[in-house]
Amino acid sequence: MAKATKPSELRAKTEDELGTLLLDLKKEQFNLRFQRAVGQTEGASRVREVRREIARLKTVQHANKKTVAAAAAKS
Repeated sequence: MAKATKPSELRAKTEDELGTLLLDLKKEQFNLRFQRAVGQTEGASRVREVRREIARLKTVQHANKKTVAAAAAKS
């Protein structure tokens, strides 16, 4: 993922797609952390971008769960 995903694009995805994307970002974060420890990082700013992308994704997931719970409570 070279470009940050907009929250509106994330909201359009299903829960499975969000889970897959989160897993991919976590793997990338691990690899970047490992590269930093070894001293091989090419783009130090990518660590920050991935961390923020994970936070953005988790925020959208939480909002989706909250919306589903609220709809279930009204029913």
